[in-house]
Amino acid sequence: MKYDGSNYLNPYLGGVILGTVLLLSFYISGRGLGASGAVKNTVAATVNVIAPRHVEESAYYSQFAGGEHSPMSNWLVYEVLGVLAGAFLSGILFNRLKLKVEHSPKITSRRRLLFALLGGLIFGFGTQLARGCTSGAALSGMAVLSLGGYITMVAIFGTAFGAAWIFRKNWI
Repeated sequence: MKYDGSNYLNPYLGGVILGTVLLLSFYISGRGLGASGAVKNTVAATVNVIAPRHVEESAYYSQFAGGEHSPMSNWLVYEVLGVLAGAFLSGILFNRLKLKVEHSPKITSRRRLLFALLGGLIFGFGTQLARGCTSGAALSGMAVLSLGGYITMVAIFGTAFGAAWIFRKNWI
């Protein structure tokens, strides 16, 4: 089934699907969704391969790797791999798999990639500082009616609204 790339999933249906997946995640694994834990486990596994002695001596890394721990067998790693595989499959099925950089005519591809990298680094730092990512803190927190989850969601959207106003010339 090939499409021209103009058809997208209805956002309300996407929200229902996401909510169903979140509910199933709680039911099957006893935990909500999240992605930053997979990055943390991948980093711990990489450090364990490069410097296993450092992992054993580090109070932080030894929680995730070394000895009895196998960081790559964590369910979050499989979740992220499934998301990547699903995105790749969707791109193939709906004819959207292209190697290109989306950006405003006012900025270059290089600047767009630089801003994306900078944003990713800041986001990654924030996930470790907050001990979780937006999907873990906001979506899973709100799903269990946690006040912290609602505060996190308001903070995320409020910050995004302010940042979008500041950096709008890069998109408009």
